[in-house]
Amino acid sequence: MTPPDFSPAADRNKQPILDVLRQLLPAQGHALEIASGTGQHVAWFAAGLPQWTWQPSDAHPAAFASIAAWATQQRVTNVLPAVVLDVLAAQWLADDSPALRFDAIYCANMLHIAPWATCAALMRGSARHLAPGGTLITYGPYLEQGVPTSDGNLAFDHSLRARDAAWGIRWREDVEREAAQAGLRLSERHAMPANNLLLVWTQV
Repeated sequence: MTPPDFSPAADRNKQPILDVLRQLLPAQGHALEIASGTGQHVAWFAAGLPQWTWQPSDAHPAAFASIAAWATQQRVTNVLPAVVLDVLAAQWLADDSPALRFDAIYCANMLHIAPWATCAALMRGSARHLAPGGTLITYGPYLEQGVPTSDGNLAFDHSLRARDAAWGIRWREDVEREAAQAGLRLSERHAMPANNLLLVWTQV
C-alpha cells in the first residue's frame, strides 16, 4: 500500500484539537469533516471519539487514498469512505436532502487557502446540514480586532497572498458576519497552540 500523505502541522495539532472536541461534543453522534486533506485529523478523531461516525470529504478525489490509509493505520471502523464535497457547489452531497443532517461539521485550515467566497458557502451549507443543536467547528489562524497578531502569522499571511491573491488569513469578525447571515453565531473561542483558534458556531 502506498504510504499516506503526511502533514507535520496536522500531526502536531491533532491531539490539542481532539482534547477540545472531547469537551465540546456529546458522547456520540455523526460528524462531517470538510476538506479532510491528508486524512490525519479524521482518523485520529475517530480513534479518540469511537462512538462518533465520521464522514470525511474533500474537493479533490486524489486525497481519498490517503484518507483511507490513515483510517486503516488507526484501525478504526467509524470512518466512512470519503466523498467529493466542494463547498462552493449548490449541492454539497449526492444525498442533499433536508433529512441529511450532522451533529457536528468540522473544517480545519481551509478558509485561508481558498477564495473568500468559500467562507459564506461554508456557513450556508453548514446551516443547511446541521442537526438541531449541532455545531460547526472551524480551526486555523485568524486575525482579530484588538488582538495583537504574531509575527509568524503575519509572515504566513504575506506568503499566502504572494502565492495567490485570493488567499490570506481571515479576520474573525468578517467570518462572524458571514456566519450571522447564514443563521449561525460564534458561541465559543478556544486559543490553540501555534497562534491558531478553534471556533464553535451554533444555530441562532
